[in-house]
Amino acid sequence: MSEKPSLGSLRIERKAVSASQQDLVRQSFLGGGNLPLVLEPTRSGVDLISWAKGSRGFLESNLQKWGGILLRNFDVESAARFEELIASVFGEALEYKERSSPRSTVSGNIYTSTDYPPDQHIFLHNENSYAHTWPAKIFFCCHTAPAEGGETPIADVRKVYARIPEEVRRKFEEKEVLYVRNFNEMLGLPWQTVFGSDDPQAVEEYCRRSGYEVTWKEGQRLQTRRRGPAVVRHPKTGEPVWFNHATFFHVTTLAPAIRDALLALGEADLPNNTYYGDGSPIEPEVLDLLRGAYHQETVSFPWQKGDILMLDNMLVAHGRAPFKGSRKILVGMAEPIERASLRS
Repeated sequence: MSEKPSLGSLRIERKAVSASQQDLVRQSFLGGGNLPLVLEPTRSGVDLISWAKGSRGFLESNLQKWGGILLRNFDVESAARFEELIASVFGEALEYKERSSPRSTVSGNIYTSTDYPPDQHIFLHNENSYAHTWPAKIFFCCHTAPAEGGETPIADVRKVYARIPEEVRRKFEEKEVLYVRNFNEMLGLPWQTVFGSDDPQAVEEYCRRSGYEVTWKEGQRLQTRRRGPAVVRHPKTGEPVWFNHATFFHVTTLAPAIRDALLALGEADLPNNTYYGDGSPIEPEVLDLLRGAYHQETVSFPWQKGDILMLDNMLVAHGRAPFKGSRKILVGMAEPIERASLRS
């Protein structure tokens, strides 16, 4: 595994922009890479929302090319303005459905980033890639930058796909991925929160429409099983992307102490776990290889107050580093995509 540059070694490289944009913004990249593209105002007083409304094509084309855009030194920090920015360019922000992690609502359809304890690392993933529907775009806004750590690492999953040996990709393409979730009041999120209803019949109907096999265990404990592809093609660029939660949801990706405590309860009752689509286990060496592919493509940078990170959710995975001090990163999503609309 190649060693990533330290944050202190990152440098800004300037790049000229098109004539239509150069009066208001300039482009750069962090650390000599090409993710994310950084956009900054060239003068004080630039209204980001007004500029973004007239620059949708520019933003869309650069998201498709680079996968992520970091808007820095613009004056957008409140949840209301953040949601307005999303709506002005990419349509109304989406409700967070089929949740896999705890979030708190800040305003409208703007949420906090995952509310896990600050000492925990959150592995890279593409939002809701396990679900029937997911957002094409995901946005992060730094309301409060942490004193230490707390980065949102990102990775281009086109490059992750390219790093995975062909024989491993082929096996996943043929067998796909099986997601098994057990909803328990004591572990993870309850099914009432995940599916937004406390009516078992309504939840079961929703699950069946969305391609889940449903089993009710004793005490109204719900288990869902869903098979989905590991590789899909981006709906606009046609590129193959490694788009799944096979690594993120696998129990071995958890910190050892958490993993061991959960396994002590029995694999059959794990909150989340993944398998090949036929139910056979994913080999430990394959999981190590997949985690390594993500790590090799990981880019990380420290948050600054007011930063906004736009990601094409099908091109770039994201995670969270542990942190110290207060941290408040707002999250919004837009442009729903249904799995049935994609080519495998």
